[in-house]
Amino acid sequence: MDQPKIERMLRLMKMMSGNTNYTIDELAEKLGMSYRSVYRYIDTFKASGFVIEKLQKNVYKVGKMPRSHVDMSKLIYFSEEEAYLVNSMINGLHPTNQLKADLKKKLSAIYSCTSIANYVHSEDAISNIQELEVAVRDKKKVILKSYESANSHEVTDRFIEPFEFTTNCIDIWGYDLEKQECRVFKISRIKSVVVLDDSWSNEDKHQKSKTDCFRMSGYEQTHVKLELSLMAKNLLLEEYPLAHKDLKEIDGKWILETMVSDMAGVGRFVIGLADEIEVIDSPALRDYIRQFVTQNLLPYGSL
Repeated sequence: MDQPKIERMLRLMKMMSGNTNYTIDELAEKLGMSYRSVYRYIDTFKASGFVIEKLQKNVYKVGKMPRSHVDMSKLIYFSEEEAYLVNSMINGLHPTNQLKADLKKKLSAIYSCTSIANYVHSEDAISNIQELEVAVRDKKKVILKSYESANSHEVTDRFIEPFEFTTNCIDIWGYDLEKQECRVFKISRIKSVVVLDDSWSNEDKHQKSKTDCFRMSGYEQTHVKLELSLMAKNLLLEEYPLAHKDLKEIDGKWILETMVSDMAGVGRFVIGLADEIEVIDSPALRDYIRQFVTQNLLPYGSL
């Protein structure tokens, strides 16, 4: 199955699992496929063990599991062959596709980091996750060998006290002993992990930062306020569902008023929908957008 088909199937699953009820024709239109293809995908979901409920004529939903079932890992079990297929499908998605991260996050909520690593991580990362799990369990310091920093673009060894994985096991929280602060380190940027005999000496400083609705983390947060068109509101909720708690309809206008940990998340969203969003009383966000446009878009103006 090629990547576009995989993406459409995953988007269909997401839409059929959400709060909005869509008819078959509406699903077909939104996904750019025929209604016959929608029915074929629904049949595939049924064959894969998902509960598909027919709410009314032409409206189908992915059913919820019974409350009596607590152990989700027993409800959603993958054989080795199935796990390989799931892994191939997920990794076939483009790195910027948010569905890829969402699927890994949901799978990791069911399985432990080590077991899910065998399905959603590359082989090179599996041993690193296993070593880090040992270090977290035994409260040991580690060296992250040849860590690639996204900010400085440098490759260095990092001396840290790892204390918690993120929910998708893509990152590890650790206290950086050189910089003397807690940071998030991406598993994919670690070449190897060396677990030391030295025990933690800064456990009282182990603290995770706050994560905003745009999935950005930081210890300090800034207020932003946006006015969104109906289209921008719908896209916001599709891409960032947690934004719903800070979204209000006022006099027929959709207003998002929230706290963000980093301007990059909200800034990129606004830039991508510049004609559909107005920034209100958010000077820091305006500065970020102005700087981003100057550095990344204006140089192409003469092309």
